[in-house]
Amino acid sequence: MNGTDSTVSDEKTARAYERVCATSSPEALKALPNEQIGSLCEDLRAVLIDRTQKNGGHLASNLGVVELTVAIHRVFDAPVDHIIFDVGHQCYVHKLLTGRAGRFDSLRRPGGISGFPSREESEYDAFGTGHASTSLSAALGFAQADRLQGREAYTVVVLGDGALTGGMVHEALNNCEKDLRLIIILNENEMSISQNVGHFATMLTRLRTAPGYSRTKASLDKLFEHLPLVGAPLRKASAAIKNALKSALYSSNYFESMGLNYFGPADGNDESQMEQLLRTAKDKATCSVIHVKTLKGKGLACAERNPAGYHGITPAIPAENSPTFSQAFGATLVQLAEQNDRICAVTAAMPQGTGLTEFSAAYPRRFFDVGIAEEHAVTFAAGLAANGMRPVVAVYSTFLQRAYDQILHDVALQRLPVVFAIDRAGLNAADGPTHHGVFDISFLSHIPGVALWEPPTTRSLTTLLPRLLQGEEKGVLALRYPSGQDDAATVAYLDRAQQIAPDVYADFDAQLPPHTVVLTHGCLCPQALQAVGQAQERVGVMLLERLNEFDGTAALLTELCRRGLQKIVICEEGVRSGGIGMNLSDRLYRSLSPSDRPELRLLSIDGVFVRTVSGQTIRQTAHLDAQDVLCAINE
Repeated sequence: MNGTDSTVSDEKTARAYERVCATSSPEALKALPNEQIGSLCEDLRAVLIDRTQKNGGHLASNLGVVELTVAIHRVFDAPVDHIIFDVGHQCYVHKLLTGRAGRFDSLRRPGGISGFPSREESEYDAFGTGHASTSLSAALGFAQADRLQGREAYTVVVLGDGALTGGMVHEALNNCEKDLRLIIILNENEMSISQNVGHFATMLTRLRTAPGYSRTKASLDKLFEHLPLVGAPLRKASAAIKNALKSALYSSNYFESMGLNYFGPADGNDESQMEQLLRTAKDKATCSVIHVKTLKGKGLACAERNPAGYHGITPAIPAENSPTFSQAFGATLVQLAEQNDRICAVTAAMPQGTGLTEFSAAYPRRFFDVGIAEEHAVTFAAGLAANGMRPVVAVYSTFLQRAYDQILHDVALQRLPVVFAIDRAGLNAADGPTHHGVFDISFLSHIPGVALWEPPTTRSLTTLLPRLLQGEEKGVLALRYPSGQDDAATVAYLDRAQQIAPDVYADFDAQLPPHTVVLTHGCLCPQALQAVGQAQERVGVMLLERLNEFDGTAALLTELCRRGLQKIVICEEGVRSGGIGMNLSDRLYRSLSPSDRPELRLLSIDGVFVRTVSGQTIRQTAHLDAQDVLCAINE
């Protein structure tokens, strides 16, 4: 783009920002003439594209719901009426229309607007979300609470069709009552992050390709209303007629079989049509499902062609040749699967995010995307393992939390050889507290029989994964790793360090340890190295690759203490309770007499959900940056 074009583009975007800011309230939106709604939608898209290109964020999903969100706010009266999003990453337009357009430049930045709904941020964000398939259960609670307290408010759920693959949605549907003021907008764009899979996606296609049913049913109702004398009795008797009609057009309507009103399918990118349909559902004052079809990435040609690639984007940064941890994992798994036809991969709607795209193409029969259903993914993998396969479950740390019971009961209790590849481990600043991977060390470490590793570099990962899959390690095996690429300082550290015990590295002679040692793991190795480089005295760095071999690590530390080690600073990017530091402290306390015990300092996340603060990095906010480590060394 040349300079002139860039200036024109900037001016056009600036004007779009001004117009969106002028409409940044539901009242102003309702007052806008109908003929200006189309240009407002164009302005909203311009703002979305501009800001996500600068800050990163979820682009394609938000571009797809512009008209739908505008219609919702023109028909309903938030915050009296409650609007709940599932997963929540498509709430940017909602935020722009509810008083936050003037601060939208802070999206996903420290101390700025969250990329997900947040009750702390605005009264218009009725319910905080960040994991899929939770919205309908929460909305049901809102609707029941309104009824119990005699309020006539509506609860509106924007439910992506990808969320239908999660069991919670169907558990909630099982409890929906027809007389609740609950409007369920089923937004079908055939995507969650990647292409939707499974029978519910097929069901929606069948509903969408039978539009004659909805049109004919509406025509029958209208005809009965205008027939004198016999109209009302015929309308009451029309249920059998409509059921017969439905059976003729397609086998069943999942939602109407539950007693819910069903409207659609409709064009969710036609704002006027959406307003009309929403008003019709609102007038009924009963529980209704509105099935809409939207185009993910609408208004940006490249995002329309490749919605998965533009689901979440990052600010433009210079390309680097080194692979990310996810890519290194995926490439290594493909190589191992070529040698072992029992290896298979399982993911919960995240093949691209977890680096499994290449595996899915190379071994489609051994690749299983189960949809947004982490609990099912883990027990499914347990079944594969119990019957002779070597399943690898690739999942983000934050989403693995949803399958805790299945890991404990279905995998660990039966000692089944399932490998968990835990992506996005550690703090994730942009997505915030819903996506921090800081609990897995703690909750996996107290499950008997689970062995947990954290390869500090991609090279370590490519060496470790074959160990886990080729029989050298037994039982339930898990490896965690962060997003992004290698840290240069950590790579250099491993080049000079020596292995002083299995899966334990040090940059000092174990026979002559220093006075102070910083013990850490992959995520925090850069901070530990930076702090040690600034320390006045000689301080060593001990790096754990096997995180929960607590007895062996404690025995090693005990021996180092007997050789002169006097102070240990344990740094972990995880919660304190049940973490590395707490477990090692307990074992050292029991193994050493009071006179021999070293001075201990534990740096971890203690009793808080870490939220970014303006002007600070996420590790500064969590008190886990290099300066915090240095202070602990010098105390």
